Amino acid sequence: MDNAASVASVNYCRAWIGSRLRRCLAIAPLLSVCTCNAADAPRHYDLPLHSVRVIASYPHDVEAFTQGLVYLDGLLYEGTGLYGHSSLSVRKLDDTEPLQAVALPRHLFGEGIAVVGERIVQLTWRARTGIIYDRATLRPLQRFSYETEGWGLAYDGQRLIKSDGTANLEFMDPHTLQRLGTCTVTASGKPVASLNELESVQGTLYANVWHSNHIARIDPISCKVRDWIDLSEIAARFAGRADVLNGIAYDAEGQRLFVTGKLWPELLHIEIEDQAGS
Repeated sequence: MDNAASVASVNYCRAWIGSRLRRCLAIAPLLSVCTCNAADAPRHYDLPLHSVRVIASYPHDVEAFTQGLVYLDGLLYEGTGLYGHSSLSVRKLDDTEPLQAVALPRHLFGEGIAVVGERIVQLTWRARTGIIYDRATLRPLQRFSYETEGWGLAYDGQRLIKSDGTANLEFMDPHTLQRLGTCTVTASGKPVASLNELESVQGTLYANVWHSNHIARIDPISCKVRDWIDLSEIAARFAGRADVLNGIAYDAEGQRLFVTGKLWPELLHIEIEDQAGS
């Protein structure tokens, strides 16, 4: 890291600590809106529903409005939202204090992230602007634009996959960031709206569904939901004191699946079990 980047990182970390009260005030109105509408199980979809088992719990910053999550090479990368509080940070799994962090401009609402080689790509919500960072320093390198809102982002090793809060997914070239195609995600023939944070796991796309306690597992070729992961019991732990389930990360080397939510105090290593009720 060069000296300027080091100073910027330290200054941000100090501001991050000092802004806790201001961030709580910014978050409070959103909590009253978002937590009351959590969706029930997707009973209208005739697809398998799997329960989970918690393997381990790790600390998570209760002021992190999680929008994007990636685990790679022993480090957790997290993108957060809210105007004036959006950030990109990197930390160790067992520590909430960032090793490095960078604040987004106050007019940008941070969204999903993906790591592509030595770069990190971050979306923003309504500005239709993405930011590319140097992975080692978190130094912004360039910006790019896209046509719809930015919600979730994943990298499957060949393509970037973007959600926009609808049932649609957009596939992008990870180097040129040009659109390669789109598809509509369906479950039992019905569109699945409000697709949010995304993660590619062994060839399957995992997707949070906004205001739902379930993760959809999607075939990225057909864009059909294969089955659902039920996280209702986990989400119930934080009901009334945190926001919605959002945040999926996969440790490919250790074959570990992590989940969290906006403002959740924990990041959980989970294991998917057989179909619920079987």
